[in-house]
Amino acid sequence: MPAPSELLALFSAHHAGCTSDKTLNNWLTGLHFWHTVNGAPWNSDSMLHHVRRGFSKLVPPLSRCAKRPPVTLEALCILHDHLDLSNSFDLAIWALTSIAFWCCYWSVRLLFPFSSSHLPFSLGELLIPDANSFTPFKHVSHNVLPLSCCSLNNGTQYSSFHIPWSKTMLNNGADISVTAHSHHTCLLHTLTSHLSSNNSISSSAPLFAFHTSGSWSPMTCTWFLQCCNQVWVSAGFPDMPSHAFHIGGATANQQTSPFA
Repeated sequence: MPAPSELLALFSAHHAGCTSDKTLNNWLTGLHFWHTVNGAPWNSDSMLHHVRRGFSKLVPPLSRCAKRPPVTLEALCILHDHLDLSNSFDLAIWALTSIAFWCCYWSVRLLFPFSSSHLPFSLGELLIPDANSFTPFKHVSHNVLPLSCCSLNNGTQYSSFHIPWSKTMLNNGADISVTAHSHHTCLLHTLTSHLSSNNSISSSAPLFAFHTSGSWSPMTCTWFLQCCNQVWVSAGFPDMPSHAFHIGGATANQQTSPFA
């Protein structure tokens, strides 16, 4: 160390066609960091640059991730029609789905000035992995209550709540805005219905916790995806992973969108 530029290029070229460019990037990032913490110069030059470009064109098919199917407005409506919104579990499912869909959708279009602060977020910032992994420093809780509603000049109502952690802002979190609209998937109505139905749950509970007989349970990622995919797969949609709810994933056709 320091590794000569020729060695870095040869090391990279040796693995071309055998693994993904993401793996190579991770390897080189680790090597670069090791040089940095040891005060050694990093000898990256145009040869390594060209090798990396060629490397990305030789990635074997098995090393490429399949494209994730998008959640569409049609899928959202089908889920709505198959849920019993008088049931606290189904209502929590619907509130979570609506927020994950519409807030991502608006963040893509950038048409509404109060939407999510234009920050990408994913299900991991709204849900907990399992019943024992909730932490108030990372997961949003019922203490967002009471929601205060405001109105724009055109009469559109909106509210917002704060998530304590996000991938982009880390511990600074982000504000998620929730707007009303005339479509039957109205986001503001859905969220207020969920919170009203579960208003006696402790303020320290996860936001999408729901009433059970004599108690309450937190909504987990596994339960959420199982419920949604049971409906969607039976309706002919592919099995949706959690990352289908992210910017570029949640989509709405302009001909079918209530905002077109």
